[in-house]
Amino acid sequence: MEQKQPLPPFNFETATQKVKMAEDAWNTKNPEKVSLAYTIDTEWRNRHLFINGREEVKEFLTAKWERELDYKLKKELWAFTDNKIAVRFEYEWHDNSGQWFRSYGNENWEFDENGLMKKRFASINDLTINETDRRVK
Repeated sequence: MEQKQPLPPFNFETATQKVKMAEDAWNTKNPEKVSLAYTIDTEWRNRHLFINGREEVKEFLTAKWERELDYKLKKELWAFTDNKIAVRFEYEWHDNSGQWFRSYGNENWEFDENGLMKKRFASINDLTINETDRRVK
């Protein structure tokens, strides 16, 4: 049985650890590695997209990081309960024309008993920025 420590129920320390682990994994920009934190049948809403299952997660992340170049993410714990965590985040990236963006958002996560994320709901907004205005490095 796959497990991803720490396991729920979460306390402040373990919820903070889970958020930091997610931040570190996403900053690798490795879809295979990132996907292993999710259940095989994970359910996502990411902006206007609905993604179902680990395989679709990998496809989504592959396309994301082909489009969002020099991606760098910062996550912050917002709230938690037994098996749920809410985070706020911002990340910066540029497109292939060199235009930089800062993307802001909130995510709601729900974990199974093995510490794998079974639900991820993300609301995200993008702001055009100058490269000199970057703050997530």
